[in-house]
Amino acid sequence: MAAASAAAADAGRAVADLGGNAVDAAIGSVVASMATELGIVSPGAGGFITIWPPNEAPIVIDAYAEMPGRGRSTSRPISTDVARMGYGGGMETVIGWGSIATPGAFAGFDVASRFHGSVPWSELFIPSIGLARNGFAVSGATAYYLQYAHDVIYGWDEEARRLHHREDGTVVEEGDVLTNVDLADCLEVIGHEGVDALYRGDIAVALALASKEQGGLLTLHDLEEYTPVVRPPSRIGLHHWDIATNAPPAVGGITLTGLLTLLQRLDIGGFSAADVAKYAAAQHAVFSFRRSALDGDTDRFAGGDELLELALTADLASMHRSPSTVHTSAVDETGLACAVTVSAGYGSGAVIPGYGFGLNNSLGEIELTSEGLHALPVGQRLLSNMAPTIGRSRDGEVLAIGSPGADRITSAIATVLLNHVVMGSDLESSVAAPRLHAEMFDGIPTLAVEPGIDTTLVSDLAIRQLPANSMYFGGVQAAMLTGEGILMGAADPRRTGAVRIGGE
Repeated sequence: MAAASAAAADAGRAVADLGGNAVDAAIGSVVASMATELGIVSPGAGGFITIWPPNEAPIVIDAYAEMPGRGRSTSRPISTDVARMGYGGGMETVIGWGSIATPGAFAGFDVASRFHGSVPWSELFIPSIGLARNGFAVSGATAYYLQYAHDVIYGWDEEARRLHHREDGTVVEEGDVLTNVDLADCLEVIGHEGVDALYRGDIAVALALASKEQGGLLTLHDLEEYTPVVRPPSRIGLHHWDIATNAPPAVGGITLTGLLTLLQRLDIGGFSAADVAKYAAAQHAVFSFRRSALDGDTDRFAGGDELLELALTADLASMHRSPSTVHTSAVDETGLACAVTVSAGYGSGAVIPGYGFGLNNSLGEIELTSEGLHALPVGQRLLSNMAPTIGRSRDGEVLAIGSPGADRITSAIATVLLNHVVMGSDLESSVAAPRLHAEMFDGIPTLAVEPGIDTTLVSDLAIRQLPANSMYFGGVQAAMLTGEGILMGAADPRRTGAVRIGGE
């Protein structure tokens, strides 16, 4: 398996050593990320779980964040603030209790565990409880992000401040050993009592009460009514591979499907100057369509169908209208594959009082809320770029892959698949290879690139050069069972990820 950090990878391996399969290992690993990857993700996240059992159809469990507000008095004020920071070249996000959406990740883990896991629910939490109680080292990715976010996001709430700072008030740094005993106790309760503890029990009551007192929208009724949705994935054939990824109403998977379709229609076979120009144009067209047709409060199912129709005809012109997260991949020796991506946004800066349980700012991700922070109908799933993906080849390879990185998720995954599936590069080289991403930067159509990308023939896009192995381009984690039955993985050098093989 490949995970976001060594601690998360070790946790997944520990679950596998208890007899867990790929689904169990992936869940155990992601929960460990939630407990240890401060700022990168938190337990109050939403996410998507793609599972593909051998000889069965793949599924996606939609456990993403939902618009809260059931039973809430509209006369109560909503508490939010704007956080501005230099991360990613400069950005802003909305934080505070009014930015918190109904979290769905643990409800999704419950469905995946009950229907596809092989070890008891409580055993999934054992490694994470140990990390939170006994101590974990701050990762490089956490230290990097907190340089920007520690004060503006994690400085206004006293409980959150203690979790993200040293005793002298300075921000934690890579290698510092931290504990979160309150979260360890919380995870023990969830492991012992089941997921209802978080959605209907004492933890839910504490969360709803704090939300009411602190100006949030989230209510106990929102938690009680939250239900994961099992959906068929978006699928595409790429060379001799069958690729399954996240489907609408999320936009990440359908965007990835459109981009992979154009790889074939435009005959993009590598990274020559000519191929880079075509690939840049394809990204620019697909992401332009996403911004105009998918990112607002529209029918994303119909928009997804239109995107694929345009991609099949390679009609790039018609695609232009009028712009934090962790991932774990796991495959086991049976060919069962699981890809899990979860996100808490940039973080709200709030925790459930007394539980050490950090909460999302999914309502406050400005790039995903073009319709307005609180404009969606109560109960509607929020917009997401996440695209946990699984592929199977005619040669018997099984690949689970995904990435964090906001709107860079789809370009990161597509670039790795171009390297591995189309060009035939080995998995580790494919994950490490330079990346490019078409974006709007300061209102200008731009191609962000790492060194090694030949942009001499790129037109209509400004070039923004970033350093090699820039965290900006995501953090792809890929796990594979080869046609010869060998388990292997690749962790992105852009993050502090790690690969582990367990259950041996």
